[in-house]
Amino acid sequence: MLWDPDRHEPLTGDPWDAEVARAGIRALAADAEAAFDEATLWPAHPLDGPADGGGPATSLYCGASGVAWALDQLHRRGAITAARDWRAEARRFVDVHLASPEIGEPAPSLMLGEVGVRAVADLDHDRLYELIASNIEHESLEVLWGAPGTMLPALFLFERTGEARWRELFVRNAEHLLRTFAYHPDFDVWLWTQHLYGERVRLTGAGHGFAGNVFSLLRGAALLSAEQRATIAERSAHTLRSIALFDGELANWLPHVGRPRQGRDKILVQWCHGAPGMILGLSRLPPDDEVDALLVAGAELTWRAGPLAKGPGLCHGTAGNGYAFLAMHARTGDRRWLARARRFAMHALAQARSAARTYGFGRYSLWTGDPGVALFLQDCLDGAGELPGLAYL
Repeated sequence: MLWDPDRHEPLTGDPWDAEVARAGIRALAADAEAAFDEATLWPAHPLDGPADGGGPATSLYCGASGVAWALDQLHRRGAITAARDWRAEARRFVDVHLASPEIGEPAPSLMLGEVGVRAVADLDHDRLYELIASNIEHESLEVLWGAPGTMLPALFLFERTGEARWRELFVRNAEHLLRTFAYHPDFDVWLWTQHLYGERVRLTGAGHGFAGNVFSLLRGAALLSAEQRATIAERSAHTLRSIALFDGELANWLPHVGRPRQGRDKILVQWCHGAPGMILGLSRLPPDDEVDALLVAGAELTWRAGPLAKGPGLCHGTAGNGYAFLAMHARTGDRRWLARARRFAMHALAQARSAARTYGFGRYSLWTGDPGVALFLQDCLDGAGELPGLAYL
């Protein structure tokens, strides 16, 4: 079977309701604002755990910077009236992060490190430039720790400022990714090799491998040459086809090619590994009948599998899978994908409410908790949207 039924749950029968969605956004945001403490920031959720440094978690992924950025975004989009200037609060988090870096800080990463914290704070661009440049050849070659993540703030700053140095920095990162985008004849694929957590593996997903790397290249494709864009498209489409697994009209992708990470050999259906991440990583590829058919097959599998029982978040939860439907709506114009995204949004909201009752408080993180759900609800209201913190920042 192309998914594990034990990892999923039946979709709630609640129909899409725009007013319920708006009220849900306000409630999730109000709870996050009420839970904030100027000294300790937000309480760590038991499912996320405390920061390794012992201080408050500050990362974009599951720390204070991600929460503050999400609240600021909701305020700017008119979904809430923020109780604080969250961008100003985020500037304080840089010093907090430097005093207590997370997970040993092996790299100045986007999702878990200093680059993400500084990108949210939007200050000291010279230091941010140095950090992104220092991470170009990080051996993980994936989004959470490596250049495929840290190159994105360079792209966003070029789009905002037009400064040539940010364009040049993004292109340098892209050129390194293209140099390491290698052909592997044993599986007839073009892939990167990850040196990750003490292992050497070839991963396919959006969180730690192929789909996430392709996303970063495609997100900034306008800055690359026609030859580079053609190379990315040809190699990516080839690999998408080569590693697809089929069951009738459904398709999914294993998290790895060859040897898996230790203890991580299961087939998954979530952003970080599996069909939703493959869709979100490759949905910007040029129109192609075979690619389109594969992405539709992956989206259909995501719908059939149903919401993730693990929770409502972006990385490995219902909202992240729902963003795959928004990507399919944008690519195909077929409104059934928007309708399905909205059904997943109702389910994610119900999951967030249920979890808050169980634990007695919310889950205050962008990628694993309630702020990501609130942004997904807003995107479903708007009828379009992409993964926050990766597609835009």
